[in-house]
Amino acid sequence: MAVEARDIVLTMPDGAMRTIKAGQTGLEVAKSISPSLAKRTVAMVISGKLSDLADPITQDATIKFVSRTDPEALELIRHDAAHVMAEAVQAIWPGTQVTIGPVIENGFYYDFAKAEPFQPEDLAKIEKAMAAIIAKNAAFSKEVWTRDQAKAFFKDKGETFKIELVDAIPDDQNLNIYKQGVWLDLCRGPHMTSTGQIGKAFKLTRFSGSYWRGDSNNAQLQRIYGTAWASEDDLAAHLKQIEEAEKRDHRKLGREMDLFHFQEEAPGSVFWHPKGWTLFQTLINYMRRRMEKAGYVEVNSPDFMDKKFWELSGHWENYSHHMFVTETEDGRTYCCKPMNCPGHVQIFKNGLKSYRDLPLRIGEFGKVHRYEPSGALHGLLRVRHFTQDDAHVFITEDQIMDECLKINDLMLSIYDHFGFSDIVIKLSTRPEKRVGSDELWDKAEKALGDVLDEVKRTSGNRNIKTEVNPGEGAFYGPKLEYVLKDAIGRDWQCGTTQVDFNLASRLGAFYIDEHSNKRTPVMIHRAMFGSLERFTGILIENFAGAFPLWLAPLQVVVCPIVSDADDYANEVANACKSAGLRVETDLRNEKIGYKIREHSLKKVPIILTVGKREAEEKSVAIRRFGSQDNTAMSLADAVAALAKEATTPDRVSAG
Repeated sequence: MAVEARDIVLTMPDGAMRTIKAGQTGLEVAKSISPSLAKRTVAMVISGKLSDLADPITQDATIKFVSRTDPEALELIRHDAAHVMAEAVQAIWPGTQVTIGPVIENGFYYDFAKAEPFQPEDLAKIEKAMAAIIAKNAAFSKEVWTRDQAKAFFKDKGETFKIELVDAIPDDQNLNIYKQGVWLDLCRGPHMTSTGQIGKAFKLTRFSGSYWRGDSNNAQLQRIYGTAWASEDDLAAHLKQIEEAEKRDHRKLGREMDLFHFQEEAPGSVFWHPKGWTLFQTLINYMRRRMEKAGYVEVNSPDFMDKKFWELSGHWENYSHHMFVTETEDGRTYCCKPMNCPGHVQIFKNGLKSYRDLPLRIGEFGKVHRYEPSGALHGLLRVRHFTQDDAHVFITEDQIMDECLKINDLMLSIYDHFGFSDIVIKLSTRPEKRVGSDELWDKAEKALGDVLDEVKRTSGNRNIKTEVNPGEGAFYGPKLEYVLKDAIGRDWQCGTTQVDFNLASRLGAFYIDEHSNKRTPVMIHRAMFGSLERFTGILIENFAGAFPLWLAPLQVVVCPIVSDADDYANEVANACKSAGLRVETDLRNEKIGYKIREHSLKKVPIILTVGKREAEEKSVAIRRFGSQDNTAMSLADAVAALAKEATTPDRVSAG
């Protein structure tokens, strides 16, 4: 049926209005404005939705034309590259089935059903075939098929997985087929105008196994990952970042530095070695001092509590698939806590509380337990058992702004001490599945929105950015998420501040106000590091294992050059210990060069070498990690200087 040729109004990004006939495509509109605009445009954004340039425009809308170098085009470049990769694979290995191929962070993948496994050398073959397809510059075109038409086509090709996907598409949605030359695939779209727009800045990176629709009970598939960028410089920078990330991999450095290990018999659980545990405790002790100074009291809540608490809190309904559960012989069901909040509410409820007691700040370094699928586990960054620097602040509604700003200031000062200054604060709003009334959610979201506005207003010269993250709040309340950028440009979401009008009420907590009435406190859920295990992994990778002296689990190694200096080496070590430094001696009968190389591989910040002359002069030669030079100093001066350097930042600030 032809579209009625009525006038509709388009609003350009600069606010200018343009009248067109309904049914004109984005390409036609671009050509009517400027041939050069049409030439460089690869897609359009219609009323906020990224769309094919060939789509007809049927109603009044805002419009933005997208060129290949615009940020919106990057997802399209990767999406198109995935389709070209699928065509290349089927061209090289006819009979291979194409399943699903989405865009992911920094790239794309496609899952294939292929009789024989891919080999490492196949990546280069596929890339060569992709380059040839891109060079043909075949146009992308969209057709809407009936379900019967699509199923008949894919059945004839032997594409059984595609038939299942056709059946899964709701009846009220179009079934889109995208063609690039003669090759086609089932796809929601959108795409750019032609394969040539992909360019040369792509690379296939690796293979992995996968399962159809992510279910291990389904057919096993083979996945090919790739990355694509707008320019070859961007690709080179990304590949360099990957190379650097591999060098910084905390699992590799954890082995080299003897910090921790994992075993299959305890998946997702960390075996901390002495040096790793020292690092871990350094973080806890630092945070404990910061919390105490900020007015928090430290508590400890049970690991196991009756299932009823989790039903009342809403966790059972919304989170039970992540919880470890056990039943006892007397028929009671207990849950191993995935978070500390219900336990902290029980502590709040123990004894009558007055408005004069608020804010009441309760903190805990609580071990929590969450079931993560085996395939999601990743060293310290994704575990099943971890420690949170968790806290809950019980406040009145009038105290929300003041308390959240105090938390923000504390959070930013902590990140500054660890060298993180490039920070994005995201407001995550109500998810689809949640507890509580819309009225309470409106209040909570407005409160955090006001906090975010005030943070922006008062951020000064700090490199703080803000964003809204729709639908990503916790089931009980919205939250501010603090995202840190590390030394090689990767983002890590760490701290959170969550405003909760629901949980205290659900668990029966109250305080007595100034008029002797019972009132439900507002809860702020707050974490700074988040998971200490994860934050440790982030720090290892951020510093590439070369920690600043105050953080290093082993700060100093004393190495005698000759055995005659062993006694003096012990004297030096004792002087360092007396000054609070973490120190070891290496008295092995090895050459000094060998010792230095070995301790350098373990990223020890300071190596003190001593020989007969140093023993006579009561001096040391200081060699810092990453340097080839030695600095001679008297023992007393060296110990004093190193002790000062090793002072934790919070104590330096306080001093």
